[in-house]
Amino acid sequence: MGAHHPRHATTDSRWMRRLSLAVVLPLAVVTLAAVVWLWPSDGPDRADSAAEEFAGLVTGLDRQPCTEELSDDVNGCGTATVELTEDGQTRERDVPLPNGAGAPRVAEGDQVVLIATPGPDGASYTIVDHRRGSQMWVLAIAFALAVVAFGRWRGLLALGGLAVTFGVLLAFVVPAILAGESPLLVAVVGSALIALVVLYLTHGLTLSTTVALVGTLGSLALTGLLGYGAVAALHLTGVTDDLSASVGDTYGVDTAGLLLAGIVIGSLGVLDDVTITQAATVAEVKQADPSYGFRQLYRAGSRVGRAHVASVVNTIVLAYAGSSLPLVILIVASNDSLGGVVTNQVIAQEIVRSAVATLGLVAAVPMTTALAALTLTRVR
Repeated sequence: MGAHHPRHATTDSRWMRRLSLAVVLPLAVVTLAAVVWLWPSDGPDRADSAAEEFAGLVTGLDRQPCTEELSDDVNGCGTATVELTEDGQTRERDVPLPNGAGAPRVAEGDQVVLIATPGPDGASYTIVDHRRGSQMWVLAIAFALAVVAFGRWRGLLALGGLAVTFGVLLAFVVPAILAGESPLLVAVVGSALIALVVLYLTHGLTLSTTVALVGTLGSLALTGLLGYGAVAALHLTGVTDDLSASVGDTYGVDTAGLLLAGIVIGSLGVLDDVTITQAATVAEVKQADPSYGFRQLYRAGSRVGRAHVASVVNTIVLAYAGSSLPLVILIVASNDSLGGVVTNQVIAQEIVRSAVATLGLVAAVPMTTALAALTLTRVR
C-alpha cells in the first residue's frame, strides 16, 4: 500500500491546484475587468496654488526678542538664513522663524521645505516643514533588512507584496477616486486586486490560499455593505478636520465615500491575516487526522479563530483610536457630557470604523473555516 501513497498524494495535489485555478481565474477576470472599467482616463486636476515650493538649507539663525503679540513657544523670534536654489542659481534668503502650533523646530544645518508666496514687493518665504528624504530611506532599508533577515525568502515575498499594495493604491485607487469614481467601489475593487496578487505571491497557489482569498473577498464585501449602512444611518459626512474638508472642497471627492473606502482598505490587512490563519489551521488539522469530517474540522478551526479574533479586536480599536487621538483629546477636553462625546461625529466615525471592521472580521472566521472544512472533506 505504501507504494500507492505518493501517486495518490500527487493526484490530490494536482486536483487541488486545478480547483484553485477554477476558482481564482473567474475572480481575477472579474477584478481586472472592474479595474479597467474604473481606471481613470485622465490624471487628476491639480489644485491651483500661488505658492511655489523650494528645498533649502538653514545656514544661520538670528534670534531676536519677541514682541507681546508674537509667541516664542517654538523657535522664538527672529530670522533664519536659508540657502536655496532659484532659477538655477543658489541664493541665501532671510526667512522669519516659524512659530505657532505645529511649526517645525529649526536649527543650523537643517534641511527644510519653504514656500514662496508672490506679493507686490516680491516673493515672501516661509519655512513649512523639514526634508526627511535621507532619514526615510534609512528607515525603509532597515525595515526591509529586518524583514528579509527574519523571513528570508518569505520575507522577500512579503516585501514584494507590500510593493504591489502601494502600487495599486497609488496607481489605481487614489487616481480613480480623484477622477470622481465611487470611493467605496474603487476601494473594494482595489482591495480585491491587492488580495488576489499578494495572497498568491506570499503563500503560493494552494487550495488553502484560494479558500483564504474567497473568505477575504466575501468579508470585504460584507464590510463595505455594513459600512455603507452605518454611515447612512448615522448621517456621517466624513469631514472631521481641515484636511478632509480640503480634499472634498478642492477635488470634489465624496468624503462620506472616502470614509467608507478607508474602512474597507484598513480592514484588508487584518482580514487576510485571519483568513490565511483559518484556512491553514483547518488544513493542518485535516492532515493530522484525515478521518475528521466537516463538523470536527469546523469546531477545531473555530476554536483557533475565536482566540485570534479576541486579540485582533483590541488591535483594531486601538489602531483607529490612536490615529485620531488629538481630535479625541480635543473633544473630551470640551467637558461635554458622555452622550455628547460619544455621538460627536469624530468619535462616532471612529466607533463606526472599529465596529464595522470588527463585524467583518468576526464574519470572516466562520465563513473561511466552513469553506475550508467543506472543501477538504470534498477533496478526493
